[in-house]
Amino acid sequence: MNETLDTPVTAKAGAAVKKDNDTVKKVIIICSKGTLEDVYAALIMANGALADGRDAKLFFTFFGLDAITKSKADHLHTATVGNPSFMPGMPTMVGGLPGFEAFASYMMQKQMDKMDIPHVTEFIEMIEAGGGEIYACKLAADMFKLKKEDFLPEVKDIITVADMYALADGEGSHFIFI
Repeated sequence: MNETLDTPVTAKAGAAVKKDNDTVKKVIIICSKGTLEDVYAALIMANGALADGRDAKLFFTFFGLDAITKSKADHLHTATVGNPSFMPGMPTMVGGLPGFEAFASYMMQKQMDKMDIPHVTEFIEMIEAGGGEIYACKLAADMFKLKKEDFLPEVKDIITVADMYALADGEGSHFIFI
């Protein structure tokens, strides 16, 4: 296991440490995309918040629900079409060739495995064990006909947008949209 991602996460020498006068107490991270890179951005930010002593809540909506759906969580793909940072210099249409997205996703996952970065389901388990909370969007779940049993066991609840805003009660809450 990568020591920078273990639970509980502790700050290393030279790492940023939350200051007493820091006004950010809680982050609500909204993940609306189901690509490997977007889901990992949300998970890494939530893990970092917990490591820094902040409250972290993840709200998955629309295609972001793939990250917390039992059948899809560990089978996410990276975006190869329309992503100018993916293989710079190569025409974007190459990313649309049959099998290229699967190959790129495989290579990305292989590199993450080399770095000992946990798979999505393991990362979600770590976040919950570290005190983070994970929610699914009710509207999106209804649209995709998903029920509570379709989601990973770490998903605390299926909630409305109003419920998500209520998670931000009190001062020091910040929303991050991915």
